[in-house]
Amino acid sequence: MSQDVTLKAVRDWDANDGLRQFRERFTIPENMIYLDGNSLGPAPKSALAALEHAAHAEWGQDLIRSWNSAGWFELPLKLGDQVGALVGADKGQIAVCDSTSINIFKALSAAASLRPDRKVIVAEGASFPTDLYIAEGFVASQPQLSLKLQGVDGDTIEELLSPDVGVVLLNHVNYRSGYLHDMKAMTARIQAAGALVVWDLCHSAGALDVQLDDCNADFAVGCTYKYINGGPGAPAFIYVAQRHQAQARQPLSGWWGHARPFAFEQQYEAAPAIARFLCGTQPILSMQSLNGALEAWQGVNMADLRSKSLALTDLFINLVEERCKNFGLQLITPRKHEERGSQVGFTHPHAYEVMQALIADGVVGDFRAPDVLRFGFTPLYISFEDVWNAVEVLRDVLSTERWKEPRFASKNAVT
Repeated sequence: MSQDVTLKAVRDWDANDGLRQFRERFTIPENMIYLDGNSLGPAPKSALAALEHAAHAEWGQDLIRSWNSAGWFELPLKLGDQVGALVGADKGQIAVCDSTSINIFKALSAAASLRPDRKVIVAEGASFPTDLYIAEGFVASQPQLSLKLQGVDGDTIEELLSPDVGVVLLNHVNYRSGYLHDMKAMTARIQAAGALVVWDLCHSAGALDVQLDDCNADFAVGCTYKYINGGPGAPAFIYVAQRHQAQARQPLSGWWGHARPFAFEQQYEAAPAIARFLCGTQPILSMQSLNGALEAWQGVNMADLRSKSLALTDLFINLVEERCKNFGLQLITPRKHEERGSQVGFTHPHAYEVMQALIADGVVGDFRAPDVLRFGFTPLYISFEDVWNAVEVLRDVLSTERWKEPRFASKNAVT
């Protein structure tokens, strides 16, 4: 494809891009091509406005009255329904609360309690580390359970689906390679084997046309600070299919998950429906930032978003392989559309140094150990010309070997 691509053609694609007007909703620093929205999304202008109002008016002036007057108390479920619209979940099935790690623990525990006679949890050996850490911790707290990993105990998830498996924890999109699971097909296979599935949507929510209900998902978790652009440390979310809510129990029985929290009763009684998956007092300023960020999604068609995502990543892969060949880059992201998320990863022996040089030149991606250059493509604010220019900078960094400058070898705490 790229042999026929010219800068004029790229600019024509931008001129005909139906999503181009959404870029104006975001704060993007000048002279920066931001390809790291898969790690931290940029600030929507509406989020900054909401955060300022929440800080100065709701907290600064109305103080504790804002729990009622500003609707603070209802935010977890209100925002949950809004996030649900982005991931194909009908109302009443998502709560915005806590962190992804905490919500994974809740979901694993609830799912395992629905399959009490099955003693094995299955996860991916190449999963995002927090998923594995939480799975290990959960199993350690339940001596009757054991953990098996794809790539360690068996080559495929299907191979591990024995009659003892009660729960499978899967990443919808792999954080390093960008590999995309077929959610509908995989969910059906897992359920046919008698198990339940917990999907981690951290690298797909807000980037893909996720359809939890249509795929008959059981549980899901995800964050809101990546593609949804809720802000650093924005609260995560948990999805529990309505058919499971009456029986599902989560282990963190905090007062926000109580049926009557302000009755201050001594004994715990779980709230009905998705509210029982709440735990403690929520970070209201972060929630109000997310509340504002979700305004930036008004009018976005998720099918159009997915189409542009694939076009952006196709262009990037082809341009890199044409213009940066013979520089040691190796693609690890699937070429097939049905297997690709909204990010692209290339390995390089000096990936950390190359990424630091790119960032210094205004192309911001990130590095994932041990050797991955990772680039995220968010269709709401990334243009085709951004892709063209990013590849030009990458070629210059590699051809001049500027990445060898000693300053680029200094490791930061966050990569």
